[in-house]
Amino acid sequence: MSEVRGLLEKSGYSGKAIKYYLEKVNVGRIENPSVHVAYTGPCGDIMEVYLKIESNLIKDAKFQAIGCAGAFSSGSALMEMVKGKSLEEAEKITEENIISFLGGIPKQKFHCACLAKRTLRRAIEKYRRTRN
Repeated sequence: MSEVRGLLEKSGYSGKAIKYYLEKVNVGRIENPSVHVAYTGPCGDIMEVYLKIESNLIKDAKFQAIGCAGAFSSGSALMEMVKGKSLEEAEKITEENIISFLGGIPKQKFHCACLAKRTLRRAIEKYRRTRN
C-alpha cells in the first residue's frame, strides 16, 4: 500500500485524494436508491451514481467506477460533498470545487472531476424526470 501511496504522491495527488482513493470512501451501491445512473466519459472511464433523496435533500450518495485513481478520488469527494445538500445546491458544485475539496489532483486528471460532476448531474436530471 505504501508503494501505491508513493506513486500517487509523485503523480501529484494530495494526501486527502490518496486517502479517499485507498479507503474507497463512498464506493458501493445503495439498495433501493431514489435514482441510479451510469455515464461513460470521453476518456472511457465509467461512473455509476446512486442517490437516496428525501424531501429534495440528498440523504445518501455512493458511486462505483471503472477508472483510475482520479476517477475514484473525485467520485468519493463529490459523494461526500453532496450528502445533506439540496438538489439545487448539489448541481452548483463545479470541477474546481471537487479538486479544491480534495486538496489537489494531477492536472491531467481534472477530467475525472468532470466525469463525477456530469454523472451526478445526469442522476439529478433522471430523478426529476421520473418524479414529474
